[in-house]
Amino acid sequence: MTDPAAEAKRIVEAYLERSMIPDPEGAAAFLADDFRMTFTGGRKFGGPADSAAFNGKRYGWVRKRFLRTDAVTDPETGEVRVYNTGHLYGAWPDGTPFDGNRYIDIFTVRDGKIVSTDVWNDSAEILLDRAGLAEAPL
Repeated sequence: MTDPAAEAKRIVEAYLERSMIPDPEGAAAFLADDFRMTFTGGRKFGGPADSAAFNGKRYGWVRKRFLRTDAVTDPETGEVRVYNTGHLYGAWPDGTPFDGNRYIDIFTVRDGKIVSTDVWNDSAEILLDRAGLAEAPL
């Protein structure tokens, strides 16, 4: 018998790998029909093509360096919550490289498909700091 938490972690990491290429169509294969995405700032997106378009404006390019992927099964629903944490690295639109930009993505996996994800990272704080608008040094 397959461990639901281990399988959900595999699904999420495969989805993220496809999303970073970016391969929105390949990433979409891991999603449920009723998939919901909430991105940084509370932005609602319908899928990987939307987030890739957003990232294409915010970054010159960006990738994720996974540090941990943890999962826990909800005993009442059978859904699995997957927490993927790490650092973003890449370049801003002006070509300036960056690394160490913390992120956490929280997924819900049901019946082998991702039904939702919530995405947080430090990009907005870094951009505020670069613009001289941060309240305190990073």
